[in-house]
Amino acid sequence: MAIRQPVVSVLGHVDHGKTKLLDRIRGTSVQAREAGAITQHIGATEVPIDHIYKVCGKLIGNKRFNVPGLLFIDTPGHHSFVTLRARGGSLADLAVLVIDIREGIMPQTIESIRILKQYKTPFVIALNKVDTIQGWTSEDGRPFVLSERAQQDHTLEMFNEKLYNVIAQLAENGISADRYDRIEDFTKAVALVPISAKEGEGVPDLLLVLIGLAQRFLESQLEKGEGPGKGTILEIKDERGLGKTLDLILYSGTLRKGDTVAIGTRGDPLVTKIRAILKPKPLDEIRDPRDRFDSVKELHAAAGVKISCQSCEGVIAGAPILVVKNASDPAISGIKEELSMKIETQDSGITIKADAIGSLEALAFEAKANGIPIRKYGVGDITRRDIVETAYGDKKNSVILGFNVSVSKDAEAEIMNHPDVEVKTNQIIYQLIDDYLEWVEDSRKKNETDKRSEFSFPAKILLLPNCTFRASKPAIVGVRVLAGKIRPGENLIGADGRDAGKIKSIHSGEDTLKEASQGEEIALGIEGVVAGRQINEGDILYVDLLESGYKQFPGIDLNEDEKIALEETVAIKRKTDNFWGM
Repeated sequence: MAIRQPVVSVLGHVDHGKTKLLDRIRGTSVQAREAGAITQHIGATEVPIDHIYKVCGKLIGNKRFNVPGLLFIDTPGHHSFVTLRARGGSLADLAVLVIDIREGIMPQTIESIRILKQYKTPFVIALNKVDTIQGWTSEDGRPFVLSERAQQDHTLEMFNEKLYNVIAQLAENGISADRYDRIEDFTKAVALVPISAKEGEGVPDLLLVLIGLAQRFLESQLEKGEGPGKGTILEIKDERGLGKTLDLILYSGTLRKGDTVAIGTRGDPLVTKIRAILKPKPLDEIRDPRDRFDSVKELHAAAGVKISCQSCEGVIAGAPILVVKNASDPAISGIKEELSMKIETQDSGITIKADAIGSLEALAFEAKANGIPIRKYGVGDITRRDIVETAYGDKKNSVILGFNVSVSKDAEAEIMNHPDVEVKTNQIIYQLIDDYLEWVEDSRKKNETDKRSEFSFPAKILLLPNCTFRASKPAIVGVRVLAGKIRPGENLIGADGRDAGKIKSIHSGEDTLKEASQGEEIALGIEGVVAGRQINEGDILYVDLLESGYKQFPGIDLNEDEKIALEETVAIKRKTDNFWGM
């Protein structure tokens, strides 16, 4: 059975050379025309097998493959679009993870690895910028296995040092990788291909590895699906003369001009008709074509195309598109099912927002892995409604996390009315999670400090020998804090429950302190007692606790010494009241 070309997602950290690599493969200069040379939108490029034969000629000779080529998706550098879905999984059949050999693994590299693992997408690593290694001599388009032989010994030493540093970093992130030409079993190690996107060195090796892996391991899943076209929306854009258009990947079946299609939205699927199908020429791409698109009447999977429809109202990035017979076609219900995100929610939890369905799922996946409950989720920017709903929910979870989304102006204004609502956004999912966890910890410490200032906490002190400086009015004695913290104004009791006065002041040398913590030795001014009578050197005294304050302790972290002090204090209190604190 005929097979389609695999969809290959190219991803990695910003400025590690993703678009430069695709420019080299297709002979274009998309990157130079991008704002700031950073990819702003997703793109797709068809690389026919004949072009691959031409590029890889020195490596494969007359060998031929069944795979008809490769369809590359270029992802924006500032966030990962590998989360685009198809049939509930990743849209990509294969992925290329680009890593700068000088910088090694960076935050978005780690993010990409996590998402590739989540979606179980097989991938290879393009170790880019080998031409920047001191002494490296390049030759345009030369395979790496030939380039390596042309380098001097000291250059190869530097290359190997950087190579093994990246391999070690990958191992730390749970990836077993090695140079592709040293791997015996590609199911047990990730292939690492050294390249120079700038000079084209190693690009033949990379294309050959991708084609070889696709033919050897993916042939069954690449069988051409006959019947109605199925695809995934990449982006919604305004085009001069066409109005709103949809860039999409057709991964199965056939799409024809005039077809009725159902497309996913935030609500019910949109049913509309295709007015035009615009296909970039081979080795050109959707995002920024050099040549005019070819207007085609019919298209077969797999392909990256732009379509114009009668309506695009409400369509969202990452949504499925499906050819249907009419508006009552039973297949339309499958759109809703495919759009339904497998995100567990709870009655009490935070709100998450993301730019696309897949990235929302990836954020939810990381949240669950970190034990973060989710109450509400959605695709799109953070709105005023999100702020209001969060403000009137559980105060402990009045947080909104947004991945690669903006906060609307109305929402920003509404935040001013709800200072308790915490909004955090980031373009790296795991950093967004880390920011949230750090905020939770900071809030916990602040709440604990606030609670400790509301009422007395368990603490005990030892009156030190030979450290009575004044007998009364107030008694001034030297003490060591054995557990907890003590503050002026707190009442003290002895081990037998008797009143042992009130702390009037705390001194360290000439300094007056607001509090003293476990391990500190200080001078204490105690009112209402006479040293040598009610209190004596060697006594252990406890901070007297209010019963109402004691009932707050289960929600507050105590260290082991504080727990012991608490148990001892409760035992003292229950000598006179059996039910104290119950």
